[in-house]
Amino acid sequence: MRFSDSTLDPIAIERARGLLRTPRRRDPLWPALVAATALALTSVMFAAVAVLAPPLQTEHVAASAPG
Repeated sequence: MRFSDSTLDPIAIERARGLLRTPRRRDPLWPALVAATALALTSVMFAAVAVLAPPLQTEHVAASAPG
């Protein structure tokens, strides 16, 4: 028996199949973009602070003691 010989309405069958299909859920893109932007800005700020920070100067107590 061919599909065209069916007593069912082909338009109704297609509509039913369309209703039974699960809708494709798309994840939103903006949270990933916000996280990537925050990570990039944080890494650039960290690099700038590391480059612009004054050098550490340590003095040993024994070197400044009278002696």
